[in-house]
Amino acid sequence: MNTSVENGRKGRQSAMRTPPVVSPQEWEAARKKMLEKEKAQTRARDALAAERRRMPWMAVEKAYAFEGPAGRVSLIGLFEGRRQLIVYRAFFEPGVFGWPDHACRGCSMVADQVAHVAHLNARDTTLVFASRAPQADIARLKARMGWEMPWFTITDSFDTDFGVNEWHGTNVFYRDGDRVFRTYFINNRGDEQMGGTWNYLDITPLGRQEVWEDSPEGYPQTPTYKWWNWHDNYVADAAPDKKWVEVSDAGEAAFRNKDPNTKQ
Repeated sequence: MNTSVENGRKGRQSAMRTPPVVSPQEWEAARKKMLEKEKAQTRARDALAAERRRMPWMAVEKAYAFEGPAGRVSLIGLFEGRRQLIVYRAFFEPGVFGWPDHACRGCSMVADQVAHVAHLNARDTTLVFASRAPQADIARLKARMGWEMPWFTITDSFDTDFGVNEWHGTNVFYRDGDRVFRTYFINNRGDEQMGGTWNYLDITPLGRQEVWEDSPEGYPQTPTYKWWNWHDNYVADAAPDKKWVEVSDAGEAAFRNKDPNTKQ
């Protein structure tokens, strides 16, 4: 079957140069060859995250204020008592294309990708969105689009000071008591990978906090998989569910037996 010709006929456009169609054995061989490269990329990504956890921090000396559903809140208040904070600057405000019915198309795509924040919260991490739109408009937009992440109104120079006054970006902060530090920042295509729990944790100073990670001495780490839970079943400081420990142990053992070269 000439898929290139068929695609060209149906779409009345230049024929697509599609890959060859092969036997199941040849396909599996090609997949394994690609898998080796994918594993190398995964290891490289893990090493990069480990290096990121060792980046220097920048102290945040200025006081910032936001408006939230319950009123005025400081930057420390955005942490909600947790140690880590991720702030995505979304463009929803007068002057942005789509206002007042929609936020920026790109920022809305990012918002649509965000996983349930309970999983981040379980790793001592808070995720918030921030815009300059009033809270009433933010609440209306969230309800219309089905978004549930906390979303605050910027009231001062926070966006300018942290490089997100003219373009979207994700800032990461760490709280040590009453002191706040900026630990990381991404924008442009770096934001494309955001939304999933793992990718968010990988840009934080504490990482995923699992024992396999290469983290500085003294960083919090718990057994891999064991902290996972249904998003409506997390309980603060609760021990891992015994049944889930059994299931994950069995699954991990089977996985390692199948591929003894697996490190995690």
